[in-house]
Amino acid sequence: MKIPAHISLRAQEITADFLTEIDKHLLDIVEERVTEMFEIRDFAEILHIHPRHLTDTIKLTTGNPPCYYFEEKILNIAKAMLLQHEVPIKSIAMSLTYDPSNFTKFFKRFTGQTPKEYRMMAFSTKDTEKTVLITI
Repeated sequence: MKIPAHISLRAQEITADFLTEIDKHLLDIVEERVTEMFEIRDFAEILHIHPRHLTDTIKLTTGNPPCYYFEEKILNIAKAMLLQHEVPIKSIAMSLTYDPSNFTKFFKRFTGQTPKEYRMMAFSTKDTEKTVLITI
């Protein structure tokens, strides 16, 4: 069944607005303007639509549920923060509104590594690159 063009355009608009709102919210979290992580229903409220409609629309336009994009963006922020060696992992977890234990579980579920393992691997890779540059 083909989706009518006007519905398809609205679905794309909702998807784009949702992704924009995620970026805004996560920037507010990182810059500590807010301390509570939104849920999908909060984004739906911002967009003035029902949470089920938001979920169905995102799945229709992208093939993935809304939480996929939300978690992916949080994970990318966490990875970038972990590359700042001077920032303790506990502080990163707290700034992303996680307690350290749940942050570790969240991170490991998506990467297969704990935040500490990820950080150690990232820095060992950088050290190897520096060594290669020096020995050449």
